[in-house]
Amino acid sequence: MTLHDTYDSTNIFAKILRGEMPAVKVYEDDTALAFMDVFPQAEGHTLVIPKDVEARNLLEMPPEKLGPYMLAVQKVTKAVEAALKPDGLVVTQFNGAPAGQTVYHLHFHVIPRNEGVPLGRHGAGGMADMGELEKLAVKIRAAV
Repeated sequence: MTLHDTYDSTNIFAKILRGEMPAVKVYEDDTALAFMDVFPQAEGHTLVIPKDVEARNLLEMPPEKLGPYMLAVQKVTKAVEAALKPDGLVVTQFNGAPAGQTVYHLHFHVIPRNEGVPLGRHGAGGMADMGELEKLAVKIRAAV
């Protein structure tokens, strides 16, 4: 998909927001929803998506909603760090298929990194065990 296609309200994140698909939730407020990535690149890989917008990428996010959304991204990143104590964190966001985007609803990845542990490929690893994701989510929720 290109950077300027039409928003598809049937994308997986829109379905999660509407409660049509399950997610292991970490944090939610009026602005954002954070949940565990079911295809994690590292243990604790968390996604943060904006609510009440049809923004496919950062370029389409309404400016008046960007600030509150980024505060939610920061809050979740701090919680992941406090809960899991990684050596580092990757906070990343893709715009368009050539950049690596696979779900066309704006989202940030919060990926804990530890020395000597290789990073998995984006969207290419196996699906995580839901029970293990819930255990990680409990720790992160407690740190929010």
